[in-house]
Amino acid sequence: MKSLCNKTIAITGATGGIGIPLCRELLKRKATLILVDRNFKKSVALKEKLFEEFKDAEIFNITTDLSSIESAKKAVDELKKHSIDIFIHNAGAYSIPRYKSDSGYDNVFTINFVSPYYIIRSLMNEIKGRVVVMGSIAHRYSKADFSDVDFSSRKKASLVYGNAKRYLMFSLYELFKGKSEMLSVVHPGITFTGITNHYPKLIFAIIKYPMKVIFMRPQKACKCAVEGIFKSTPYGYWIGPWIFDVWGKMKLKRLKTDFTECEKIAETAERIYYEQTEKY
Repeated sequence: MKSLCNKTIAITGATGGIGIPLCRELLKRKATLILVDRNFKKSVALKEKLFEEFKDAEIFNITTDLSSIESAKKAVDELKKHSIDIFIHNAGAYSIPRYKSDSGYDNVFTINFVSPYYIIRSLMNEIKGRVVVMGSIAHRYSKADFSDVDFSSRKKASLVYGNAKRYLMFSLYELFKGKSEMLSVVHPGITFTGITNHYPKLIFAIIKYPMKVIFMRPQKACKCAVEGIFKSTPYGYWIGPWIFDVWGKMKLKRLKTDFTECEKIAETAERIYYEQTEKY
């Protein structure tokens, strides 16, 4: 087990399905944690629970709501007060009620792309080690539509979520193009977490147990992020389960995705970043 002693790691979505076992993995390796979560009470409760297991741990809390760019900016200010070695972006939202956020974009797009890109872009010169970003196989579900950047006209949750993940992954490949050793794009495959709990109640009651058997549990899925801490991903590669991107050991693999959109997505990401910088 590689040590993370004397390393400070900030992690978004720490209280989520993958976030909790990931925190445990990091604390086993003696890391100092900064939990960046939307729900302060849940975040503090998690910290207290982790203290029960890891008596000598160092854990801090920062509250941020990624659906709000104003909140994301406050998180950047708080994070800059710490000396961060690794930043792990794990938070995400899939099928939730939709509205236009204070970023001017759809809230799902803001949570999964606008705010995390803003935070990472703002901190990239402050982070001493690596940025680890949770990607998704959903990025394959559709191509970008530059006339409807945030897919606000789309209704299908998988398309809206996949579009935001595509933006995040592709824009970061371009952003770190000359510093690829600083970036690791990872993915857990398909994992049974709260993000999969978007089906109607009756259907979910029927399928949840087969899903638990078929798909990896969060305790295994979180290993992709651990791998990402110690291994960077070259442009167009990611770390995830090697069998059909769903099962098995975490391996470095090249994406089978068309990358012709990357540059234009990166240009759009930078435009959005500077738009948000001028606000508040």
